[in-house]
Amino acid sequence: MKDLGKVYVVAPAVQMSGVGRSISIMEPIRVSHVVFNGMEGYAVDGTPTDSVIIGIYEIIGDLPDLVVSGINMGENISTESVTTSGTVCAALEAATHGCRAIAISQQMRDFEKFEFVFRPANFELAKLVLRKIASNVLERGLPEGVDVLNINVPAGVEKPEFEVTRLARRLYRTRIEERKDPRGRSYYWIDGVEVRSAEEGTDIYALRSGKVSITPLTLDLTAHSCIESVRKWVKCLKP
Repeated sequence: MKDLGKVYVVAPAVQMSGVGRSISIMEPIRVSHVVFNGMEGYAVDGTPTDSVIIGIYEIIGDLPDLVVSGINMGENISTESVTTSGTVCAALEAATHGCRAIAISQQMRDFEKFEFVFRPANFELAKLVLRKIASNVLERGLPEGVDVLNINVPAGVEKPEFEVTRLARRLYRTRIEERKDPRGRSYYWIDGVEVRSAEEGTDIYALRSGKVSITPLTLDLTAHSCIESVRKWVKCLKP
């Protein structure tokens, strides 16, 4: 992104997967100025959403031309991920404040997400995809009615093939594993098994077909097509 304009790197100081759009409104937020790989950045002692707010209103002091959240380690697909992903929700937060926003994630196997410090993943395709899309957004803006582009890049593919997708319903079938601590008390791990089937046209289907999934998202979660049916439903409510 460096030669597309002035870049500000503002990110959580530690791993923040699964925090969604949480904001630290009940505790202070500390920010550290850091230098890595010869580039300056800001490490935020808070959530991805905190990082967006601090970046816009404190570090930059104005709305940037584009906010990019990612490249995330691991895909963010389906309605489950976009409502729990810190990566996607940071982009949604930026869009709320009037910024054009992109969320981008790299498909990985689970063990790779946690061992990247020791065996760095290959982000070359994701970088290429991001540059293409970001430069297009900076030049032409987002398509009408779109607040965020949620991009997911497949692993093990050399040349990108793009597909515009919709969100799949679910990525995981939830399961809970109960264990015992040394004192015999129960504790739990929330886990999930990937859903194997996916409808054509969804982000899961595209990614598993080796294509870059581009899903347009909107901040308006209203089910507009259902408003009339809900009106009829309300009329049937007992007084």
